[in-house]
Amino acid sequence: MLRVQIASTMAMTETTCKDPVIHNHWHAIAAIEDTGSHVHHTRLLGEDLTYQASTARDTSDSTGDHEFAVSRTAAPDKLLPVHCAYGYIWTCLGTPAQPLFTLPEYAESDRNNVCACSVGVRVSAPRAVENFLDMGHFPYVHTGILGEQPHTEVREYDVEITEDSNEVIATRCRFYQPQAAAGANEGMLVEYVYRVPHPYCSILYKSCPDDESRMDVIALFVQPVDEINIRAHALVSVIDATSAPLAIRMFQQTIFGQDKPILENQLPKKLPLDPRAETPIRADKSAVFYRRWLSRQGISYGVIPAAA
Repeated sequence: MLRVQIASTMAMTETTCKDPVIHNHWHAIAAIEDTGSHVHHTRLLGEDLTYQASTARDTSDSTGDHEFAVSRTAAPDKLLPVHCAYGYIWTCLGTPAQPLFTLPEYAESDRNNVCACSVGVRVSAPRAVENFLDMGHFPYVHTGILGEQPHTEVREYDVEITEDSNEVIATRCRFYQPQAAAGANEGMLVEYVYRVPHPYCSILYKSCPDDESRMDVIALFVQPVDEINIRAHALVSVIDATSAPLAIRMFQQTIFGQDKPILENQLPKKLPLDPRAETPIRADKSAVFYRRWLSRQGISYGVIPAAA
């Protein structure tokens, strides 16, 4: 299967995570279908990890009914918590403070669920999530696909931090796109709903070209390799009976390939949480709420905290 796995060639930071919120969160580290019986190595929050399938089950079935062994490379006998969900292996370096967020659309039988890519990017995890929330860059970075001139206006939309689930939710997001999905053959005004249920994960619900009553789903699960290096894992869950998984992967990888240099050229690499650090405009409303939400939780890893 085609998979993009671009390793950073830059030196990684040696400091491990001292942020208790992030340390006790679940983090995606690999696609289930990519994990055979041999030993794999990765890095999470500045620590080297080893993982492998611990049974002989068929890992091409991404239902989550698998067993995997994940441990710190320096302590292979002490296994870390493992959870399989949405086609990916998740682990936690500490003690999971809460269950992983729900994504019920993944279980719908008529959806085409594709682990689209795992891309290494030299940027902090919060910067990557914020870029995912930004509609304003569509016409300039994803020209001819997710946007085009003169359709550059970001219409007014709503954002809230929910009280019950503690998530950032943006609704009434609308943007004209020449090719909204791999199977789309004409431009359309696309409606978006953005959802941030995890400090380093974001889920996008968007108009489905094949079924006006439902929405396609694109999820970004960011693995913080360290504070300024990530692996961005993408899940695409679409109602598309005609596009092959390879076509869906290629479409999403094209988008990621366009975003990668933009992200890597952003300075500072960490996301500033002080509202005075970077001047927001109307299109940045989701980013403003996201930064406020991170500050409210006391998150310090991958960010520049606001001054007291």
